[in-house]
Amino acid sequence: MKIGSYEVSVLEAERFRLDGGAMFGVVPKTLWSRPHPPDERNRIQMVTRCLLVRGEGRVVVVDTGMGDDWTVKERDIYAIENGQRSIVAALGEHGVVPDDVTDVVFTHLHFDHVGGAVIRRGERHEPTFPRARHHVQSAHLDWALDPTERDRRSFREETFVPLRDAGLLALADGPGEIIPGIAVDPTRGHTIGHQVVRIGEGEGSVVFCGDLIPTAAHLPTPWVMSYDLQPVLTMQEKEELLAQAADGRWILVMEHDPDHPAVTVGREGDRFVRSETVRIA
Repeated sequence: MKIGSYEVSVLEAERFRLDGGAMFGVVPKTLWSRPHPPDERNRIQMVTRCLLVRGEGRVVVVDTGMGDDWTVKERDIYAIENGQRSIVAALGEHGVVPDDVTDVVFTHLHFDHVGGAVIRRGERHEPTFPRARHHVQSAHLDWALDPTERDRRSFREETFVPLRDAGLLALADGPGEIIPGIAVDPTRGHTIGHQVVRIGEGEGSVVFCGDLIPTAAHLPTPWVMSYDLQPVLTMQEKEELLAQAADGRWILVMEHDPDHPAVTVGREGDRFVRSETVRIA
């Protein structure tokens, strides 16, 4: 899909599963299980969806999936299916190799968004994209290095500290354009310093929602995750984003939805609803 001077492609890295109750918080199982049927362990199917953005002399990747540094036990817990899928494999299908990548933009540093940014070699973790600048909010890096007990398990320092130590992190401080034509807007409900990524300006922009709106089923305002540190704030941030998306006919990329890679939204009374599922090659 052409957005301004960029060619935008949606990539799918790994598939995995998380507890459905945790993904939908106070929403009753009788409701969330309709769009996302759970398995016998109450886990729902999810994907790690990423973006490839090419143009202006740059090759930009937005989020990098889970990576492959997982034990047998962890693979079982999360039902990780990354034997054949990874961010590197997904890029290869578009003729891109790791050394081509000039920029990586992280929505945040939870393990399912940043794991593919490093490769384990023996006892060391090395950058997957050694020539790329890796963009993240400064406030979020601070949080990831010293999280609370509640969200400590969401971070794995070995997935992002090697990037810092290699001098590859580019720290943003609030909203704004980080690359010509690519802007970020921080949110705080899910985690401090999470950022939504927007490609283009005005009508028809592509917006990568990260974990602010992880699936199309999370479009209703009260459908928020138990993982969110500040769920009421998440609700407010969703309302603001969805209002802009409806007015501007933005295409919202759903990072974790296995069935709806991207959507447009509209209004039904005081509610925002999915208008159309969009498939971006």
